[in-house]
Amino acid sequence: MSKVSSATLSEAVKKLLDGSTEKKRGFLETVELQIGLKNYDPQKDKRFSGSVKLPAVCKPRAKFCMLGDQLHCDEAAKINLDFKDVETLKKFNKNKKLVKKMAASYDGFLASESVIRQIPRLLGPGLNKAGKFPSLVSHNENIEDKIQTLRCTVKFQLKKALCLAVAVGHIEQTPIEIQLNVQLAINFLVSLLKKNWQNVRSLYIKTTMGKPVRIY
Repeated sequence: MSKVSSATLSEAVKKLLDGSTEKKRGFLETVELQIGLKNYDPQKDKRFSGSVKLPAVCKPRAKFCMLGDQLHCDEAAKINLDFKDVETLKKFNKNKKLVKKMAASYDGFLASESVIRQIPRLLGPGLNKAGKFPSLVSHNENIEDKIQTLRCTVKFQLKKALCLAVAVGHIEQTPIEIQLNVQLAINFLVSLLKKNWQNVRSLYIKTTMGKPVRIY
């Protein structure tokens, strides 16, 4: 049961969007959900991690790269998607700086089955550390469909700090789309927490350049 009512959320989203139209920016602002936790000890308690697909695209401009076998690299080339084959990955030679730079250049990665198994050997733990370990793509799947799914997916992962922030939408979406995405993201996050709502200290939504609006 959500402790954030539809009315509260609806009002907050309206306030958020009104603020973004008052001062238009030269780029597409993201809508972010910011979470403060309580009664949680990241040192002792299990650090949760989970992903959920939201109803509407939350990361329309996210940039992806295919780490593929020959077939997947050919497919990626056809749809103008950046790609790297095994020979290219071998040249990284587990160089931490190069892997880190590659991880920073993209929002996410896709990988063929034959390549994903070799990633720890080829690149070391760099992508994993950046929270960008590739999503597996089989030859039966459509790469564009897979990317669309990733653009709708948010990942909650507790590290050392008791605060989290995830992109749940953008300002060109309708208020209803933003509201549904926020509601679903909150419900999923609460389901990951040990004591559910008892672990939630605060919830805010904000646009990239806007002021945070408290919803819980």
